[in-house]
Amino acid sequence: MTLPDQLTLSRVLAVPVVATLFAWEFADHAYWATAVFSLAMATDQVDGWLARRRNQTSLFGALLDPIADKVLVLVALVMLVAEGVAPAWMVAAIVAREIVISGLRLAAIEQTVVIAARDLGKLKTWAQAVAVTVGGLAAGGAWDDEVAWWTLLVATILTWVSALDYGRVAPRLLRGTTATGPGDRSTPSDSAARRHGAV
Repeated sequence: MTLPDQLTLSRVLAVPVVATLFAWEFADHAYWATAVFSLAMATDQVDGWLARRRNQTSLFGALLDPIADKVLVLVALVMLVAEGVAPAWMVAAIVAREIVISGLRLAAIEQTVVIAARDLGKLKTWAQAVAVTVGGLAAGGAWDDEVAWWTLLVATILTWVSALDYGRVAPRLLRGTTATGPGDRSTPSDSAARRHGAV
């Protein structure tokens, strides 16, 4: 297993650690959970850079990378609901979007079309990561919960703007019409040859 793939796998392994640290009541537990989350998310930039620089892209990494990001972020958001920092309706809206777009991408794959990551998809992932970080620090008492509320609201809005963006290009892709704009379409062989970004 290459180093980029190991870094991707480390994000998956960080999921139960983050969840446990948020749930386990001890001094500054929210700070520890947030620190582990932030370090794990930072590997998302490093593994992609290493994979391209060393020409170590793999199908395993391409498939696991977006899944690792989603699972880590969503689990952390759910734990922030339990901490009383994140509104449940915002987290539910984010989870619903991820399910809908994942289903759309699976439908596209069945037609041998891979919908590549789009800029808005990458932006929403980092907005969610920032919201988790701000929320985790709020849970630890660094600042008022209202700061976390507004940060998560921005992430929720971007999440659904991103979903609408995918919805806009998906019909043309599924019909086999090349849509304009970056990241609108790629073939399965193309996607296996590079590491996917966030979706």
